[in-house]
Amino acid sequence: MPMREDLVIGRDGKPRCAWAGAGDTALARYHDEVWGTRTDMEPALFEALTLGVFEAGLSWSVVFAKRDAFRAAFHGFDVARVAAMTERDVDRLVADRLDHSQSRQDRGHDRNAHSMMSASPGLAALAKTYETTRAQAPRSLGDLPTSTPEAEAFAKRLKEQGYRFVGPTSVYAFMQNIGVVDDHLCGCFRAGPIRKD
Repeated sequence: MPMREDLVIGRDGKPRCAWAGAGDTALARYHDEVWGTRTDMEPALFEALTLGVFEAGLSWSVVFAKRDAFRAAFHGFDVARVAAMTERDVDRLVADRLDHSQSRQDRGHDRNAHSMMSASPGLAALAKTYETTRAQAPRSLGDLPTSTPEAEAFAKRLKEQGYRFVGPTSVYAFMQNIGVVDDHLCGCFRAGPIRKD
């Protein structure tokens, strides 16, 4: 198959979505091991939700570059510890670790942690109900939506459960991250087989 500009061949000979880069980088490892991989693990879900919220206001490259800072600030995305954070903790987080302009989002994460702990059904079970299949894998980055009807419905349900800063765009990024939708491009070695309903 001829290579397209939206795919790159890595040093290991594997074709990848071009946004991941061709080298042995943190972003390539994230593409290979995390993005689009189904998970029910609470810290992974909380991290994906948090990064999706920030991605809606920043570029993905900026958010990913701060991933370690997010992990440190949010106690490794331990839901109970984030739920216990005080306003002073959040103010310090904003000042020391993250961009000041993101403070409104920062203030929502303790609420999101509370919702993860108390909402029923839980986030993992709820996400499964919005799993999306495609007739064919997307062929280019231009084929990827920023939202879908499923993401809109999922966002509405999350808001009903008390989550904050969960619009359709951030929820779609969350869905991509946790593999509820497979947006690895056609030809990427991570693109899953097309499932038939």
